Amino acid sequence: MKNIKEESLQKHYEWRGKIEVKPRVPVSSNEDLMLAYTPGVAEACMVIHEDVNKSFKLTRRWNTVPVITDGTAVLGLGDIGPEAGMPVMEGKCALFKSFGDVDAFPICIKSKDTEEIINTIKLISGSFGGINLEDISAPRCFEIERRLKAELNIPVFHDDQHGTAIVTLAALINALKLVDKKINEIKVVINGAGAAGVAIAKLLLAYGVKDVTACDSRGIICEGDLRLNTSKQELAKLTNRRHLTGTLADAMKGADVFVGVSVADCVSQDMVRSMNEKPILFTCANPIPEILPEKAKEAGAYIIGTGSSQYPNQINNVLVFPGLFRGAIDAEASTVNEQMMMAAALGIASCVSEKELKVDYILPYAYDPKAHEMVAKCVKNAAIKSGAIRK
Repeated sequence: MKNIKEESLQKHYEWRGKIEVKPRVPVSSNEDLMLAYTPGVAEACMVIHEDVNKSFKLTRRWNTVPVITDGTAVLGLGDIGPEAGMPVMEGKCALFKSFGDVDAFPICIKSKDTEEIINTIKLISGSFGGINLEDISAPRCFEIERRLKAELNIPVFHDDQHGTAIVTLAALINALKLVDKKINEIKVVINGAGAAGVAIAKLLLAYGVKDVTACDSRGIICEGDLRLNTSKQELAKLTNRRHLTGTLADAMKGADVFVGVSVADCVSQDMVRSMNEKPILFTCANPIPEILPEKAKEAGAYIIGTGSSQYPNQINNVLVFPGLFRGAIDAEASTVNEQMMMAAALGIASCVSEKELKVDYILPYAYDPKAHEMVAKCVKNAAIKSGAIRK
């Protein structure tokens, strides 16, 4: 890991940025300039002036997405500021182009004020065909996404929430095939009630999981706890219908699935042993998971996924966002709805055939082009079928 960090830093000095802008039209003659710029360009301007939706047809807006952060929740580094988040945003933009052929640009906003961030994004939204929110801390991220989805007529997607939820659902769909358990009969424990944890809980429940217990650093989240913030109060109304109280260890007794989007080393081998037969563990804390896969395996874990490429079954939202935006853009979608997210998860899961499926291979690799193509196809179809189309 130390060598990778040192090599990556050196490469960043060499690259001086991971994306660039290149023209799509010739500008090497007087005629080229008259067509691409003045005086010819005025005609396109006036058509858009008459009908703003023509901007999706006459400019690159239709295929352009900003990757927007305020720098408050960058990777596992926390609140390091917008400029320090830039290398991550650039990397994400490179993945958008490489895996989805979407033109993406990093936008790092120097503010932690919710209203200021919302207004900034609204003011620049006319340049883009969709909005990807990234590395914005909870609970502020929930309000920012909610408001933008309500007030803009283009897809708005917070990847830390929904990208993580989608790939987690995809992993669960395939894992359940191997343990021969039904989605509506399993007990799921989610540790971590931030952006990812809340979104995972909501998507699993929407897909058909009946029993979800969420935990935070204080233990099991239970309805009626006055210490909970607004987002956790909402989560408490959806989860823990058995009204359990206690610690994470209490929650994990008899559970079929553990999903960790929390902190390193918070799960013990005894907790794993207390789970139901053939337990499934998705331990996604980075860079160190909630329990190391080797220890989880020793304690009886049947299927293990992590957030790291060092281990099999990486729960990686790189599998989601390029294809999701490709599909949403191609469908001329006005939003990203639940149907589109579930379609993305099913598309990812389908990329591992019944013959290929095994305990250390439940998801396609993040660099598999077929997976991104499948996500795009499934999302586009779901957008059209659900009527999530820009009018």
